[in-house]
Amino acid sequence: MFQKVLIANRGEIACRVIATCRRLGIATVAVCSEADAHARHVDLADEAWTIGPPPARESYLAIDKLLRVARDAGADAVHPAYGFLAENAGFAEACEAAGITFIGPPAAAIRAMGSKAAAKTLMERAGVALVPGYHGAAQDFATLAEAAGRIGFPVLLKAWAGGGGKGMRAVEHPADLAAAVEGARRESLAAFGDDRLLLEKYLARPRHIEIQVFADTHGNVVSLFERDCSIQRRHQKILEEAPAPGIDAERRRAMGEVAITAARAVGYVGAGTVEFIAEGDAFYFMEMNTRLQVEHPVTEMVTGQDLVEWQLRVAAGEQLPLRQADLTLAGHAIEARIYAEDPTRDFLPSIGRIVHLRQPEQDQHVRVDTGVRQGDRITPHYDPMIAKLIVHGADRATAVRRLGAALAAYEVVGVQTNLDLLRAIAAHPAYARAELDTGFIARHAATLGSPPLSRAEAQAVWAAAAHAVLAGQAAEAGRAQASGDPWSPWSLADAWRLNGEGYQDLRFRRDAAEVTLRAHPRAAGALRLDLPSGPIEAEASENDDGLALRVDGVTHRVRVVRDGAALTVILAGRNHVLHHLDPLAPPRAAGGDGGRVTAPIPARVARLLVRPGERVTRGTPLLVLEAMKMELTITAPSDGTIAALPHAVGDMVEEATELVSFRPD
Repeated sequence: MFQKVLIANRGEIACRVIATCRRLGIATVAVCSEADAHARHVDLADEAWTIGPPPARESYLAIDKLLRVARDAGADAVHPAYGFLAENAGFAEACEAAGITFIGPPAAAIRAMGSKAAAKTLMERAGVALVPGYHGAAQDFATLAEAAGRIGFPVLLKAWAGGGGKGMRAVEHPADLAAAVEGARRESLAAFGDDRLLLEKYLARPRHIEIQVFADTHGNVVSLFERDCSIQRRHQKILEEAPAPGIDAERRRAMGEVAITAARAVGYVGAGTVEFIAEGDAFYFMEMNTRLQVEHPVTEMVTGQDLVEWQLRVAAGEQLPLRQADLTLAGHAIEARIYAEDPTRDFLPSIGRIVHLRQPEQDQHVRVDTGVRQGDRITPHYDPMIAKLIVHGADRATAVRRLGAALAAYEVVGVQTNLDLLRAIAAHPAYARAELDTGFIARHAATLGSPPLSRAEAQAVWAAAAHAVLAGQAAEAGRAQASGDPWSPWSLADAWRLNGEGYQDLRFRRDAAEVTLRAHPRAAGALRLDLPSGPIEAEASENDDGLALRVDGVTHRVRVVRDGAALTVILAGRNHVLHHLDPLAPPRAAGGDGGRVTAPIPARVARLLVRPGERVTRGTPLLVLEAMKMELTITAPSDGTIAALPHAVGDMVEEATELVSFRPD
């Protein structure tokens, strides 16, 4: 077994690999960019080396730097986790040339399966069914258009050289093909250095089912059964589960045999995933990912195996720990990927500091894999995933209930997240019935939004915000009374008035609306609160779990997180953000757009689509930004003229930076 392993990755997967290495007594070496100098994986590893600036190409993907650290640190193996280097044949070969074990498949297998087109050709020769499509060498637009017409619309464009949804475009109509090909080529080139594409028939209600395979150097290959990864957004998974609902033993065996055939066909070694698209009783080979998958924990939960340990043992030359007949399924597991993104803005990544983070308690049924802690920042340089929440139950219904409870206990403040969407999916009747396919989110979009607050819930939100402001004032008064002038009238926070009942007006802004509440303090922290909907009586007591808030005889469990003037009230698992408008705070300068088009998040300018002086209409694409493994197309807000383009292709821009000086009509 290895003595020291360098982990050529970051975030939650680096922490995951470190955990298994520590259990096995293997020393670990972390690498980090300058942006990750204080990251969780850095603190968990036995040693950590800074290898470059934040852009991944200059740090985490810099093969020469990684191998130099491995040599200088005395590592005898490199674990690429998952990501681009895990499927980079050149990296595997470079490790071998340096005398360092690459914990992954042979370079030849990576090359054979790294090209989707070559993999499909190989599987076709092996007699594996494929989705009707085109994966030929000719890549001119006329050939692609002819192939699309022959296949029949809608079609799916996919990157030749990689996965993860990069370069993927669904095209409904022939008129949309040219623009889709152009965008897919650009995104594929940026992600994989290869702009070649393949085409597939776009299936109406497909399920995404994958088989976890493992092979050793002694000729043993096994299937660790299947996962259903159908719940996706932007062609990327957000909910996965094992085993796949509705897959009986015979179909499981058949898919497993096909996956093992695929692995044997390329002389595979290590962990791999053979992905299928399934519709009805038919299933078709889609691709093989030559690495550990993000969703591997659900397989671990239902098989009782540590797949990272299997990787280490196989790479060290050992045989597989178990044979096919020894592998069994126990219960049901579901994984939810928690992202810093805004589902209401087409899943736009959310940048910022995690002000508050509270995870559900972990036990044998609930697991959290994460690379971030409270106080960490989500930056534009890397994937915006915060954590993976994995639950297990004796059956699927139990696992779904456990998922809902764990998601309700998950609290994140400081960035937008997809938690509300995940909770809505977990509570949806169609999800409970396992009516799964890749169009689930789009089809149920109208019923996956946050439900409106009840009257009692709305009252509790306002009462919690008022309590937080008044408690803050009382704390400030307490500090003032402990100062050198304890009797100063400015230290009082009791709403005392010379005539009449004492009260204090509290102003808040929620979304675009301003609301004024009149608070009448009572004894022992209680208060009467005059709301627009009428008066309420409230009292609160604090504990480690937040506030026990009693409003008109009804007790609510809430938490209030304050960050400057912003107050986030967490009630029933949902965040409600308000801003306290302090009359003593200095006024903020008002500003207007003035015809400016600004960056929604920090990003790199990938392409300019217009020129100064050009007339455009509302919705015209102006430029393309690239951030956090995705492209964002910025469009014209109205009819008008392009006055100036302040930034060139390749420039990094911060959030709210002017991208286009625009003169609206």
